[in-house]
Amino acid sequence: MRVPDSLAPLRDRSFRIFFLGRAVSMLGSAMAPIALAFAVLDLTGSATALGVVLAARSIPMAGFMLIGGVVADRFSRSTVLRASHLGAALTQGAVAVLLLTGQAELWMIVVLEFANGTLVAFTFPALMGVVPQLVRREELQQANAMMAFTRNATSMVGPALAGLLVVSFGSGWAIAVDALTYGVAAVCMGLLAVPAFVRTDQTSMLHDLRVGWTEFRSREWVWVIVAAFGVMNMIYAGLWLTLGPSIAQDTIGERSWGLALSAEAAGFFVMSVLLLWWSIRYPLRAGMIGMLIGVAPLLALGLAPDVVLLVALAALAGAAGEVFDVGWSTALQEHVPGDVLSRVASYDALGSFVAIPVGQLLAGPLALLLGTREVVLLGSGVYVVVVLASLTSRSVRDLEHDSAAPSTAQH
Repeated sequence: MRVPDSLAPLRDRSFRIFFLGRAVSMLGSAMAPIALAFAVLDLTGSATALGVVLAARSIPMAGFMLIGGVVADRFSRSTVLRASHLGAALTQGAVAVLLLTGQAELWMIVVLEFANGTLVAFTFPALMGVVPQLVRREELQQANAMMAFTRNATSMVGPALAGLLVVSFGSGWAIAVDALTYGVAAVCMGLLAVPAFVRTDQTSMLHDLRVGWTEFRSREWVWVIVAAFGVMNMIYAGLWLTLGPSIAQDTIGERSWGLALSAEAAGFFVMSVLLLWWSIRYPLRAGMIGMLIGVAPLLALGLAPDVVLLVALAALAGAAGEVFDVGWSTALQEHVPGDVLSRVASYDALGSFVAIPVGQLLAGPLALLLGTREVVLLGSGVYVVVVLASLTSRSVRDLEHDSAAPSTAQH
């Protein structure tokens, strides 16, 4: 049966294998936070202990991201992905065994989750760089939209499945399933044969980091967007993820807050489907306008919480945000040379997400000091200014979707 044009990347066997591996892995990743949270709480009964475990995973993700970018540009990305997924299967499997045998102690889980976070730091840059090696250039947006579709679908199914497994069999078995998904993904990555880029000289890791930094800062549209998202993600994490549940608890209730989060996820999901057909000529211009829409649910939550309005705006913001996500991935893959793409992606990830904990830590104290309404207004105002400032860059506004240049895909 002929594959529809909107699913053209699936015509290639290598991408089909990669897509299957990522879909299974993303399902496990969506399950992991729920399973791990209940596992730690069952073990310790302490929210503080859970925070330590989560921090043990997130700190190495940021700390080793740049090294992960260098490794992904130096070696075959399929080899890096196979090793990182296999390592993740072993670490999560070890956690599951410890829990199921009753031998688990907090320090053991902290050590294993630190190792797991380190492996993720090597996975992300390789994932960004491998897609252009698997599909033709003109199919990049569709490939990214398909990956987004799978990510959004698993983000809706995964937590519910994890909760069902925890209730039915216990948190240890839920984490065991997570480990199994990583194992399946490792097998899929092992079936890929993506060669490393030919290197004409031997250079140090520090030299490769400097080259990555030069490539990153030499493109105005890259560092402008990353700088903007450093601030925007901090504000979003503070207002929506941190103050949001507290505001909802005092106004619209926990159930309505859950509906708003589900609506946001649904918006992401629907737009990822539409982007299989809709080609974005100016991806960053459209994406940043979409991010501007994202301030609407923040204001609605902080100023006039209403369930219907909040759900509608959250769905709209989710859809608009997906325009940026797919457009940004495609822009990087089209306009950054393949042999440095993973390093540029690692600088992108580090710059975009490093300030998120700042927003999470400051939101509560600032709300107590200034008032929740005032913090929402201030944060939303800064958010809008940052988005508009990024759009003053001509390189951001005028960067075009370009599928004409030669592809690095291996066929």
